[in-house]
Formats: sequence, structure tokens, C-alpha cells
Amino acid sequence: MASKEDIDLNPPVHNEDLAHAATHATYFEKDEAVLLSEEHRQYLLNRHGTLDLDLLSTMGDADLYNWTSWKKIANLILVAFHACMATFTAASIIPAYEDIAEDLGVSLQRTSYLTSVQIAIIGGAPLFWRPLSTRFGRRPIFIISLIGSLVFNIGCAKTASYGSMMTCRAFVAFFISPASAIGGAVVVETFFKKDRATYMGIWTVMITLGVPLAPFVFGFVAYHVGYRWIYWILALINGGQLILYIFLGPETRFIRRGAQHVGPAIKESYFKFRRIDSTPFSIIEFISPLRMAKYPCVMIPAVAYTMVFLFASVLITVEIPQLFAEKFRFNAEQLGLQFLGIIIGSIIGEQIGGHASDYWMSRRSKKIAKYPAPEFRLWLGYIGYLLSICGVIVFLVRIQQAPEGHWDVTPVIGAGIAAAGNQIVTTVLITYAVDCYHDEAASIGVFISFVRQVWGFIGPFWFPQMFENVGIANSAGVTTALLVAVSFIPTIFLQWKGYSLRGEMSART
Repeated sequence: MASKEDIDLNPPVHNEDLAHAATHATYFEKDEAVLLSEEHRQYLLNRHGTLDLDLLSTMGDADLYNWTSWKKIANLILVAFHACMATFTAASIIPAYEDIAEDLGVSLQRTSYLTSVQIAIIGGAPLFWRPLSTRFGRRPIFIISLIGSLVFNIGCAKTASYGSMMTCRAFVAFFISPASAIGGAVVVETFFKKDRATYMGIWTVMITLGVPLAPFVFGFVAYHVGYRWIYWILALINGGQLILYIFLGPETRFIRRGAQHVGPAIKESYFKFRRIDSTPFSIIEFISPLRMAKYPCVMIPAVAYTMVFLFASVLITVEIPQLFAEKFRFNAEQLGLQFLGIIIGSIIGEQIGGHASDYWMSRRSKKIAKYPAPEFRLWLGYIGYLLSICGVIVFLVRIQQAPEGHWDVTPVIGAGIAAAGNQIVTTVLITYAVDCYHDEAASIGVFISFVRQVWGFIGPFWFPQMFENVGIANSAGVTTALLVAVSFIPTIFLQWKGYSLRGEMSART
């Protein structure tokens, strides 16, 4: 049984313009504006200065669309940072593999599984958290998430065996995962469509930045004070997040139609821990986000983005410690510094994927006097594909050409170019999928996270074989072929046929 979050809450409207209105100009919302009471119209005019909104808010501060900008942004920062902590935690021990292997008496390969297990669980665990967050709200789930992460990070710091550390790392991944998948739903619940790419970009860039930022920071920690302090610092960060979220993280699950909202908004947002959605649970619901695979306007972006993420993020992040340590004989601190290029590239890429993307759509909207089709946003994705391909080629070719023992900055520059492309693709494609089916934002986030993390988990197992059989530099040809075949060409098809592929489901949203 689908939850209220996953079904249409609007009454059916039968007219020939419905699909066009829902996906292009939101005429249906404008028709609703005519039916508003005079009091409601005046409230919206006073609050937003216009009735030309892509989703009409209700009256009162309980409706998230009526929140002040600072409150929306403060909450988004907390959620985005929470999402960052998922990938940040998984990548945190990368520069300390040798130290951990020596301390626990295991091989370097087995040590790397401490990261691999988190990558896999971060992809699957949101299937469990999404139905709970739908029924009981985002805020309680995020608070539970931070408490659990804090406890098991302390467990990692105190454990003395490989098996115990693996168990604690698995539980940390399970608890820290919710925001990395349902954060997109928070963006949709809080911000109007005209600003969606900008704020969706903040969430996505924080997920991306978690991967390079962790080894950059913890390379210093592992080298100077020992790798166990990585876990203590992670626990301290979780504690700080918990305190901030209790005071600054309001509830964002808001049922706009068919529900009564009584009492002060602050009580509703901060102090009511209750069931928000009374829809009964069903077993099938815990895997229901996987049904998004049957919708081409979600499946194609998910696969296209995942392939870019695999090569422009996972490959580079995983291989920097191995390739640079072997070729340049770097210690943990020096390895951490190599991730600076990825950090800078991701931030630069977000300016195109987020701010420029919203400007791109807004400019088109003014030109055609209606909100453009979601496919128009995909034009910016090609920039991301080209940068990703170029960056991966530079990284792989230049790392092989670099002389033994003589550091060369060009692979780091290639990593930065690839990171910029990855971030553009991330924001553009996720925003596109959510624009197509915005009522399914939570399921889309969980589904894309699942596909991304599972493929990211598998990749490092075959990267070494590819380098060994094809060669590091020649592997650039393999990655380019896969990116063109799995990402670039399917996006062209999606841009051509997307309107008809969205179908009835999109017409209702």
C-alpha cells in the first residue's frame, strides 16, 4: 500500500490541458488560486508577493512554504550536512588503511572492506528509514540517526578486533544513512520549484563533498594523533549535530491536503512527536522505492548519474591512496592533500548544476511565458558529462606517465575536472527526476541512493583487474566508452522522448 506521500492528494481534474499544465506551466495551481478565499489570497500576497506560485501553500506558519528564508536555509544546512556525514564517515579511514591493517593484524585488502561495507549499507538502509520518516516525520528519524551514529562511532574507537570494528562500522552506516536519501524530499517540502535546483544542489554537493573531504581532513589526524581519533572526532561531530538539530531542525513532513493543522506552528514543528501519516504500514512498502525503476524518467537519470559517480568520484577516491602511495610513497597526511582538487572541483561544478541551472530554467520560463519542460534542464548535463570524461582521462593517463617518486600535480587537476563534471550531473539529473514526479521525491532519493551505492560498492572490486589487464592509461578508453554508452546517449534519448515517457504518473503531480 502506498503512503500518502506517494499518492496524489489532489482531486482528479479531467481536461485536455492537465498533463501539459502539471509538467510545464502548473496551470492547475493557477486554477486553484481562483477558488481561494479572499482571506487566503491576501495571506499569500502578503507572504509571497504573488499568487503565481508553482504550489499554493496553505495559510499559517505550519506550512513549510510560508517559512522565513533563514529558517528554511538553516534547516537545509543541517540536513545537507547530515547527508554529507554519510559519505564523510564512509571515506574517513581511507588515508589510514595501512595503520589500521597493522594495528588489527589484517591485510590491506581486508581493511578496505571497512569502507566497502559502509558504502553498501548506506545504499540499502534508507529503504528501512523512508517509510518510518513518512509516518512519523523527518525530525524524529534524524535525531535517532544521530544518536545511533554517535554510539557506534564510540564503539569503533574502543574496539580492539577487526570483527568488532566491522560490526560497529556497519551499524554506523545504518544509522547515518537517512539524510543522504530523503534529503531531497526535505528540499521539495520546503522550497518552491523555481528555486529547487539551487537548494537541491546544496544537498547533493554535500553528499559529494563528503567523499574527498574526509580523507583530506583525517589524513592529518591519522598521521599526527593516530587513526582512532578519527572515530572520536566523528562521534563529537554527531553530538554537535544532535544538539543543533534539537534546537534548529524543525519537522518538514507536512500533509497539505486532507489534514487538520491546529495549535502554534512552533509546537507542531519542534515538540510534537507523533504519527503524522495514519496510513497503515505494509511489508512491500519497505522496498517500494525500487518500483521507481519502471519509470524511465527516473531510471535513466539514476543509471546515467551512477556511471558518472562511479568513475568521476569512486574510482578516483579509491585509487588515489593506492596509486599515489605506490608511485610517490606518500604518508597519510600527504595522501589526504591529494583530495583538495576534488573538493575545489565539486564546489565549482555546483555553481553550474545549481545556481546556473535555476537561472537557465527561469530565463527560458520568461521567454516562453510558462515553466519549461523538465527536459530543458538536461542541456546542462552534457557539460557535466564532457568534464567527467576529460577529467578521468587526465587523471588516469597522467598518473601512469608521472615518474616514480616525483609528484606531478596534473592527476590532481584531472580529478578536480572530473569532480566538477560529476557535481553538475548529480544536481541536474536528480533535480530533473524530482521535477518529473515531485510527490515521489523521497522514493526517488532512496532509489537513486540505492543504485549509486550498490554500483559504487561493486566498482572497487574490478578496478584493480581493469588496471592490470588493460593498463592504467588505457583504462581511460574503457571509462570513456561506458560513460558515452550508459550516460551520454541515454540522456539524448531522454531529452527527445521524456515528455511522452513521463506519462500519467507525471500528469497527476
